[in-house]
Formats: sequence, structure tokens, C-alpha cells
Amino acid sequence: MASYTDVLEYLSALDYPAGKDDVIREAEREGAPPDVLQALRALPPVDYANGTEVARSAGIDAAPEVGRSQRAAQSRERHERVSQHLRGI
Repeated sequence: MASYTDVLEYLSALDYPAGKDDVIREAEREGAPPDVLQALRALPPVDYANGTEVARSAGIDAAPEVGRSQRAAQSRERHERVSQHLRGI
């Protein structure tokens, strides 16, 4: 299975925004392995702003070392957002 780092590695020279076909063409040009190309061919046909959007749309986890229970705990924690912080100013 393709990793987040693999996808970003083969798209490092791509100019964004880029469509699905541009993404696949760049990965092929860079010599991406079959698992990376398979993940990219499954992308929705939209324009992508950056490599992170591509990897997320391909369903590749940015931090596979973080387990499900740890993710659940993180989501339950209170996260102060910038807009909440600025309300008091």
C-alpha cells in the first residue's frame, strides 16, 4: 500500500493547482511504483491545491503510527481554535 510520504515524493515537482490527470501523469513521469499509481488513479476528478490534498483524497493516512484509540482520545480533547481565541480580544 502506498504511504503518505511516497505520494508526496513522486509529486514534489508538480505545479498546483493540478487535476487528477496531471497528478497521475507527474507520478508516472517520476517513476512511481504501481501501488502509488493505483492510489492516484482512484482519485476523484477534481483540482487539487497541494500534495496533501492529493494524499488525503487518495485515502492515505498521514500518521499511520497513531492508533484508533489515540485518535479517538485526541478528538475528545478540547481544541481551542483561532476564532475562539480572538473572541475575547
